[in-house]
Amino acid sequence: MNYTLRQLRVFVAVAQHGSFSQAGQVIGLSQSAVSHSIKELEAEMGIRLLDRTTREVLLTSAGQLLANRLERLLEELNTTLLDARSFGQQRSGTVRVAASQTISAHLMPQCLAASQLNYPEIKVLLRDRPQQWVIQSVRDAEVDFGIVVGPLTAGEFTSQPILDEPFLLLCRQDDELAYAKELHWQMLSGRTMVLQDYASGSRVLIDEALKQQRVEAEIVQEIGHPTTLYPMVEAGIGISILPALALPLPAGRPLMVRRLLPEINRTLMLIRRKNRSLTPAAEVIWQEVRQQAMLLTQQRQSMPAF
Repeated sequence: MNYTLRQLRVFVAVAQHGSFSQAGQVIGLSQSAVSHSIKELEAEMGIRLLDRTTREVLLTSAGQLLANRLERLLEELNTTLLDARSFGQQRSGTVRVAASQTISAHLMPQCLAASQLNYPEIKVLLRDRPQQWVIQSVRDAEVDFGIVVGPLTAGEFTSQPILDEPFLLLCRQDDELAYAKELHWQMLSGRTMVLQDYASGSRVLIDEALKQQRVEAEIVQEIGHPTTLYPMVEAGIGISILPALALPLPAGRPLMVRRLLPEINRTLMLIRRKNRSLTPAAEVIWQEVRQQAMLLTQQRQSMPAF
């Protein structure tokens, strides 16, 4: 049967008030619109629901049976819709976020602090893992969303860029590169380098930058955790390339960072499963991460640290 929810609501209103005009006033329709709706419902059902006289509207036996059941069913439907709306506006619960080590250490702390302040009813759990694990955990729905280094395979995720940041040179303070007036990528040729391994989302981008700038360097160590770069460079094993988000440097170590020309950036991105909506709680945390990334960008522009 091809009847509408509106027709059913109009019928229940007429059954309750015994009048087309009174039912119309309650539901905001004209008397003629109410009458037309009832006629359409009766035609669709193939049965008479109301007996009409000049003075009153009476339910037939079939109409009485339908009205008794419909009134309860429509009330349940209305309650269900209100419950769904309430859930859609709910901003509480647990949100799971995955990010790589550098992002977790240098962007997420302020995101977590801001979320705790602004949304104390939301519990945010951070998963600190290598990039490929982050991508897989989003793919498998183990987390609500992730923060990764882009670009990613087109079409696999819904993504949103949140932060562009340059790659920098990390060297000892007594290194000859530390004294160059301007430092170009080509000046790294012939040097030994310590880089993160390919579990890092930045490694492929660094390789591409070295190739693009025709830098011939020897990669002598590939390490898993970004903080291991500092003692290796300090020990003279090699120079390194790191993203600006890895700053500040550990205090008390004879290290420094230099801007490389031309500037080559990496992009941090929020990702979630394609065609899957975030919960209301996850949505506000997603927006909070965007906000904190924007504030970090503004801070760098006003007070550059390198």
